Amino acid sequence: MTHRLAAGRIPAVTAVVLAVLVPLAALGDESRIVLHTDSGAHAFTVEIADTPELRQRGLMFRDSLAPDAGMLFDFGETRPVSFWMRNTFIPLDMVFIAADGTVENVHVNARPHDTTSIPSGAPVRFVLEIAGGRSVEIGLKPGDKAEHARMAGEAKAP
Repeated sequence: MTHRLAAGRIPAVTAVVLAVLVPLAALGDESRIVLHTDSGAHAFTVEIADTPELRQRGLMFRDSLAPDAGMLFDFGETRPVSFWMRNTFIPLDMVFIAADGTVENVHVNARPHDTTSIPSGAPVRFVLEIAGGRSVEIGLKPGDKAEHARMAGEAKAP
């Protein structure tokens, strides 16, 4: 009788374990970032640039970027940062993001090959580069939230 009772509990225990682990697995998906704006949630597939070599290369030498793709630069600490567009062939929007996912600044349509420094405007941990003009299309502005596995806290829609 003990075996039958224990066997009956296995599906219930499995369901509880899955209910806990599946959302945690989704939080660990580093290839996805969601930007929460007044127009809704906008998901992007991202590459991660978290080493000096990857951050230095960024999106240089690319001739296209899908509207739902980007690159997330993780500096591992909060600090002022700046970017430029040397050897970058496509216009990009740069989204400067605090460690908790708060959008601090948005630079729209950085010009290809321009070596002018584009500063974060505030200390940030992350910079998201997306196709030029996309931030305007989705209505992204400072104060909006980004949600990603590396971002601290509960960055949810405002």
